Amino acid sequence: MSFLFIIITIVVSFNALWWIVSSRLSRHSRWRHLLTVFMVLQVSGFLWLLLGRLSRSGGDRFLPKFAVTALVLWHMLVLPILVILLGLALPIVLAIGLARFWARHRQRKPSAAATESDRTLSRREFLGFASAAVPPLVTLSLTGLAMQQLNNFRVRRFTVPIENLPADLDGMTIAQVSDMHVGRFTSGQVLSEVVRVTNELRSDLVLLTGDLINDDLAYLDHGMELVRAMQARFGIYLIEGNHDLIENGIEFERRVKASGIPFLLDESTIVSIRGAPVQLFGLSWTRTRQNRDLAIASSVSQLLTQRESSAFPILLAHHPHAFDAAAQVSIPLTISGHTHGGQLMLNEQVGFGPAIFRYWSGLYTRAQSKLIVSNGVGNWFPLRINAPAEIVHLTLVRQVI
Repeated sequence: MSFLFIIITIVVSFNALWWIVSSRLSRHSRWRHLLTVFMVLQVSGFLWLLLGRLSRSGGDRFLPKFAVTALVLWHMLVLPILVILLGLALPIVLAIGLARFWARHRQRKPSAAATESDRTLSRREFLGFASAAVPPLVTLSLTGLAMQQLNNFRVRRFTVPIENLPADLDGMTIAQVSDMHVGRFTSGQVLSEVVRVTNELRSDLVLLTGDLINDDLAYLDHGMELVRAMQARFGIYLIEGNHDLIENGIEFERRVKASGIPFLLDESTIVSIRGAPVQLFGLSWTRTRQNRDLAIASSVSQLLTQRESSAFPILLAHHPHAFDAAAQVSIPLTISGHTHGGQLMLNEQVGFGPAIFRYWSGLYTRAQSKLIVSNGVGNWFPLRINAPAEIVHLTLVRQVI
């Protein structure tokens, strides 16, 4: 609770800081009142969402998606940027203030100065209000953009050459549906579209690589209904992701296991596809706060002790760094998600993706091993930049060496 109290204090303090700054910038009372209303709505909305999380009543379920999107974008994107900019600007503001104070005391013509001051004041009022109004307007603009993105996704296709792929599996197709995040931002018609498009791909396998729900178990039944509605020639298989475990990981695992949906929890299964055995390995989410990469490698090594030499192996791992351990033992194909393609990217190589992950989007090759990282089809954060939501469609082709 002490950590939570610190977070609440920081967020409320940052909001109060910006309210004070915006009030100083906007001298006209009418505009100041509008900015105050915006700040009151942001703080009260934040506290409402927090109360819903603590009480597990799902406060976001009682707010329009547009409002929740605006709250998240303000508190997780716009407000932090403002605080950073204020910190950087503070020395400059202090220097300008001191310079003006010194200049006023040296002014010899008060009447002329007063006239100029009156003219300048009008310009300052306009510039001040414009500066105070930009952050709320940016928030509302980003919210509008995010609302459009939340209802759209693409199908991204890869042809993946696999060295010495069994001849019967040449042309095998996989639809990867990752990071659905059923809940706060991914809901309604877009989920029906995900199912429809997945089924129209008519893939041999449908593989769901974690984060079925965003965090609220109240959405789990709906998430499982969506999985049951998906179709594949030879089966649908699911693994867990970190968001699935946020509210109650044990309960999530119990309910999915009881549902009858093929759920691979540090398990493997062999599927016969066109007469050839394919072994699917499902890695559970590695729960550690220490060296995550080391723990993931250990979990992969333990899971692969189940390997059958006669079957073609595919590793399903929510975190893409599992690829390193899989490549070391020549697993030909690893499929993962988790990264959301970097979420906010300036271009394909610059952004949160490469700043946080070694592999963040698309196809990667290491010796004879391949990795596919999906951007995910759903959203935990409402805005994407150069990292569009997607369903991934793979076609495996035989590469004879």
